[in-house]
Amino acid sequence: MGVKRSERVGDLIKREIGEIIERELKDPRIGLATVTAVEMSDDLRHARVFISIFGDRSIQEETERGLNSAKFFIQGEIGRRLRLKYTPELSFQRDRSLERGLRISKIIKTLQEGRDEESEGGRTGD
Repeated sequence: MGVKRSERVGDLIKREIGEIIERELKDPRIGLATVTAVEMSDDLRHARVFISIFGDRSIQEETERGLNSAKFFIQGEIGRRLRLKYTPELSFQRDRSLERGLRISKIIKTLQEGRDEESEGGRTGD
């Protein structure tokens, strides 16, 4: 079976929002942000836009505020560009998968270093 229409529209919206953020938003609060995914409701009236924001916590919060204040502008642009029957209502959510991945990598590295130290300690006693 083919891809659901909501997924195809979500992919289009993801691409368009990425372009809008990169080229058209002039808000100085918006830092380096990437659209990582868009989840559409089956009726195409609601879109959850997942954004990965690079920078420290204050930069992330400012970027999130800037995106939320530009939400209606972005929705209008989506409506004009895609010409859907209904322009979906956007909600931005921070995608924390990169942060989780980095945290997990640090934990694994710490565990590996502990295992290496333990095995080195065992060797010196031989």
